[in-house]
Amino acid sequence: MKDFRDITELFQKKYRKIRDEFELADAGFLILRIIALIGGYGWLIFSEIEVPVAERFRYILIYFILYCVFLYVLIFLFFEKKRLIYVFSLFLDLSFLYLLIKNTGGYNSSYFVGFYLLTVLHSFYYGYRFGLFVAILSTVVYIFSGMFAFETIHWTELTLRIAFLFLLALPVGILSDRLRYDKEKIETLNKELLRSMEEAKKLQNKLIQAEKLSALGKMTADVAHEIRNPLSAIGGFAKRLKKRLERGTKEMDYADIIVQEVGRLERILKDVLNFSREARYHLHYHNINTVVMDSIKYFQELFSEKAIVVETELSQNLPEVLIDRDQVAQVFNNLIINAIDAMPEGGTLTIGTRLDTEHDVNFVVVDIVDTGHGIPEEKIDRVFEPFFTTKEIGHGTGLGLSICKKIMDEHKGRIKVCSILNTGTSFSLYFPYVPAEETFRTQCWEYMKCGVERAEGAIERRCPAYPNYGRICWVIAGTYCEGKVQGAIAQKIGDCKKCEFYSRVVIRKDL
Repeated sequence: MKDFRDITELFQKKYRKIRDEFELADAGFLILRIIALIGGYGWLIFSEIEVPVAERFRYILIYFILYCVFLYVLIFLFFEKKRLIYVFSLFLDLSFLYLLIKNTGGYNSSYFVGFYLLTVLHSFYYGYRFGLFVAILSTVVYIFSGMFAFETIHWTELTLRIAFLFLLALPVGILSDRLRYDKEKIETLNKELLRSMEEAKKLQNKLIQAEKLSALGKMTADVAHEIRNPLSAIGGFAKRLKKRLERGTKEMDYADIIVQEVGRLERILKDVLNFSREARYHLHYHNINTVVMDSIKYFQELFSEKAIVVETELSQNLPEVLIDRDQVAQVFNNLIINAIDAMPEGGTLTIGTRLDTEHDVNFVVVDIVDTGHGIPEEKIDRVFEPFFTTKEIGHGTGLGLSICKKIMDEHKGRIKVCSILNTGTSFSLYFPYVPAEETFRTQCWEYMKCGVERAEGAIERRCPAYPNYGRICWVIAGTYCEGKVQGAIAQKIGDCKKCEFYSRVVIRKDL
């Protein structure tokens, strides 16, 4: 009983799929066979024909019914391959028409119109090339079906019958190809429109969120600034009290707590101010290894205190990258502090540099890898959200990684995280490498005329690739960047590989 239900459900599922994907041409092929069957039996019933001819005609119709049943069983079982099945059915239909015309008057048979129907349907379904092929096959079959008795039909009528096969195949096929092209184009445009609407909706949500964060940031910055002064005074008074209080007293312990908590609050205020303010970047070419080593030296004592072994794997002869040294040092410091916090019982911190290539662009990469407790998989996607932290309450503001992400975005770079629970975490910082000599070559906005857009009374708009990344615009503002596509031309083209500038810089290398 269960097997019967399974088979029934399978057939129902198959039927629903066929019903949903049934096309106009499928209906045309089915109707053609029904008309042929009804017409054949009608001719058999109402025509006054000899018994031997009627007998042969009956066998021809039985042959037609049998192969039609076989074809539609195949179509039901293998509906996704129906185009191949229709090609196979063409030869069966031609054989049926051959027998039908041969036994109903040869060249003068009225069933010649079957060739017209076959040609029209196949031209509509497969296009004009296949339609012309069907017209040629129909001509050959028609000539053979008349047994070369050309004296039974006037040559002009024979020529017209054959000529109309090609006159039908060509325009119907061309029209079909055009309709198919328009349909595909409409579907593509609909998909692009849907994608654009989704992107616009996401962008709108991001803008709303950005406005909220901007308002919150301004308010927070004002509040933080107002709190900072009295907080500094409280901390200063507490330190003075410590000098006058006797050790071991409760008052001394309270003063220690005040000093510690004031220090913690000052660190929180510093993070909040760093995150909320618009930093001014001073970009210069620097060796990234030098910045890394300076950060390692800064934490040398803390490494010894926490029993952390530092291993460096710095690639030599790295090209200099365009960075704000102080801002990038802050990124390194934040990530190193997080690594230290993730290894409370000690461990190994590996810091390495290397070259990597993505989408025909060179990146200088800094890897910071710890052997700490790791980050749960469900929290990986949230680590760069403001105020999100995996640390215990009181041990972090949740702004450190957000600040890192913000600084890397301003450097047109990328930050990637990979973590395995109870094994460790790896942060990789990708800095786009643009050789200094590239700045003297043709830039994307010069070639595409899209760099700086100005309009009377409107705000000046600049592509993110301007002014330092015009030779690698496809990963900075184009379709290969990690963020939203911001380049005006890239948005129109939809694929930077189709861009003439990309082709000349990356493929032909003649620009």
